[in-house]
Amino acid sequence: MATVAVGLMSGTSGDGVDAALLDTDGENKIGFLGGLTLPYDDDLRGRLLETSQHDVPLAEVLRIEKEISEHHVEAVRRLLDDHPKLAKKVEVIGFHGHTVRHSASDGITMQIGNPWILSRDLKLPVVNDFRRCDIAGGGQGAPLVAMFHRALFSSEPRPTVVLNLGGVANVTWLGENDEIIAGDTGPGCGLIDEWAQTMADLPHDRDGHLALAGKVDWETVEQALDSPFFGLPLPKSADRFDFDHVDVSPLSVENGAATLCAVTAEAVFRAVKNLPAMPQKTWVTGGGVHHPFLMKLLGERLGDIQNVSKFGLNPDTLEAECFAWLAVRHQRGLPLTIPETTGCAKPLSGGVTVKFG
Repeated sequence: MATVAVGLMSGTSGDGVDAALLDTDGENKIGFLGGLTLPYDDDLRGRLLETSQHDVPLAEVLRIEKEISEHHVEAVRRLLDDHPKLAKKVEVIGFHGHTVRHSASDGITMQIGNPWILSRDLKLPVVNDFRRCDIAGGGQGAPLVAMFHRALFSSEPRPTVVLNLGGVANVTWLGENDEIIAGDTGPGCGLIDEWAQTMADLPHDRDGHLALAGKVDWETVEQALDSPFFGLPLPKSADRFDFDHVDVSPLSVENGAATLCAVTAEAVFRAVKNLPAMPQKTWVTGGGVHHPFLMKLLGERLGDIQNVSKFGLNPDTLEAECFAWLAVRHQRGLPLTIPETTGCAKPLSGGVTVKFG
């Protein structure tokens, strides 16, 4: 029996809220019904990123939590306004919140966002707090998309890799006998975005103009990848700001952008080459699919890479769709994480359901 669910994602880039509608049984039935992105304004985005990177007063954290919760409500309302025939069929919301701290080695993770505000204003049950159960069970708390990737690409020739390029990059490796291995590989677009914002007053280098005009400084790449994180096997997880040691400040704006792309691509390649077998094909999702230089570098290392849009998927809303799927799995008591995807001790069905009133 399928459920119509809304999934919500506020990625570490802090661009805004992705909202998506899904018709799913939480297993292999997955029907995509539409999605959208509602950007944060510059002020809220700046404060959110500050909170994610630095220790700010608790009262400010709570103010931001309230504001982003209201922003999520507005995103859902706009999504349902775009699909009025589906609005009354929605049964549950999967609400990830915004990660402001994540350190699996310390056993801590924190996503802000008040599910009671969403439940009150949208009159629906809300599944939230997806990561802390996995952390408590000995896992990394991330990535949570791996099981969804396996369901989506169940019929693809194996081995297959699904690469998600958000603020942090993560991979899901799918083997010939339905094996699965997942984990974060290193920076995704977080460092590139921050460089474009700081050095070129651009929100990001999405079209690759900066990087395409530059040259990679491979000595800097090697220095960046000398950090202990990159030598750890999967599964492993990271926070966007775990890679602030990567220093391209001596380089020009263009060379810095190109070099940061190479750090991301090389970190992905080194993680994948240590898996049981190289993939026949790598499907790429997340904001990084729109960066031509980054995709070029990945193609040189991994061979056949494809934007998930060629598989009929939307790379900009796929993670939001994942949290709709995870919400339904939670309702049905199905595992969201397993040892191979996060390192947890046993399969776990994380998340908490709230319903206002």
